[in-house]
Amino acid sequence: MGMTMTQKILAAHANLPSVKAGELIEAKLDLVLGNDVTTPVAIKVFRDTGFTDIFDKDKIAIVLDHYTPCKDIKSAQLCKTAREFAKEHAITHFYDVGQAGIEHALLPEKGLAAPGELIIGADSHTCTYGALGAFSTGVGSTDMAAGMASGENWFKVPSAIQVVLTGKPGKWITGKDVILHLIGQIGVDGALYQSLEFTGPGVAELGMDDRFTIANMAIEAGAKNGIFPVDEKTVEYISKRVNRPWTVYEADSDAQYTSVVTIDLSELKPTVSLPHLPSNTRTIDEVKGMPIDQVVIGSCTNGRISDLRCAASLLKGRKVAPGIRCIVIPATQDVSMQCLKEGLTETFLEAGCVFSVPTCGPCLGGHMGCLAEGERAVSTTNRNFVGRMGHTESEVILASPAIAAASAVKGCLASPEDL
Repeated sequence: MGMTMTQKILAAHANLPSVKAGELIEAKLDLVLGNDVTTPVAIKVFRDTGFTDIFDKDKIAIVLDHYTPCKDIKSAQLCKTAREFAKEHAITHFYDVGQAGIEHALLPEKGLAAPGELIIGADSHTCTYGALGAFSTGVGSTDMAAGMASGENWFKVPSAIQVVLTGKPGKWITGKDVILHLIGQIGVDGALYQSLEFTGPGVAELGMDDRFTIANMAIEAGAKNGIFPVDEKTVEYISKRVNRPWTVYEADSDAQYTSVVTIDLSELKPTVSLPHLPSNTRTIDEVKGMPIDQVVIGSCTNGRISDLRCAASLLKGRKVAPGIRCIVIPATQDVSMQCLKEGLTETFLEAGCVFSVPTCGPCLGGHMGCLAEGERAVSTTNRNFVGRMGHTESEVILASPAIAAASAVKGCLASPEDL
């Protein structure tokens, strides 16, 4: 029986000739990731279990991003705990304020994820690195502690759904529209503990940032991971960043899939997710005009330079509508610098936006844009659960940077075509 991409990566890291769905294996890790929220919990487990040494100082990454720059005393204490642990163990890839960024944008940028690697992270959106042909998945802080100590973790081999992409996307169609469409089609549990494996000629029509967005939100369909084949665009991306050997794995022709979903990119329309589930999708034409209070452009899903270029192109020469708060958050320091070089920062400020330092901030109701009772935001983030961005009676609409920027200008849910 043939194997999927994910199964081949897991088999290689378990030193097994093959694996099959449902099998329990122990596999070696290429990277263990934590942030300012999850790492302190993992540190406590690490110490309470009696561990004293980490397995490899070069294969652990700690990124302070969720509540940073620290919003209060509690978040400062969490960062201090992570900071001291990183110093104690001489962890190479420790990223503090000033060098940090949102973890799932920062790690690929720094070359810490590569094709064929096995990566775990104590954050659910660790599945982002599947865009590079890696197996990456979110775990709990206990698993992070075990991974830091041993360099290994247990895995249940997932089955897979094949997502075949065809056609060429239209002008305003991005990776965000693709993944929202897919989640709307299969549901938030439609890929529960399965791998979403993206294939087909349409993959070549998607840039790397689109692929990062799609893989990032695989978890919103319940998936264990999302993964893309390695092609010329992948190689071009990593060639400037990764300085170690990497391996390309391809699914066997007779690989087994629980189902096949086909998406014609040419037929997609700009798509949003209404409260309170990512699967509650509508095309923009169905819901335009809905009143809003705030727009957030950023996050590990859509805070990369292409996202901000798109938003700036729509905001240039225009103003944020009266009564609307528009917050722009670059995902990393490098993205911030590129915005400055290209004049995007000036465009955002002239339009009446707030331009933030890199942070997860409002995405999880942390800071820099929490919502009050009865308020509604259009956001390029990845979740719109009840209370996700603040008050339990606030609402979040998930959208692409293009929809978010157009909505900021119009003062209601809008399409770029409305400008």
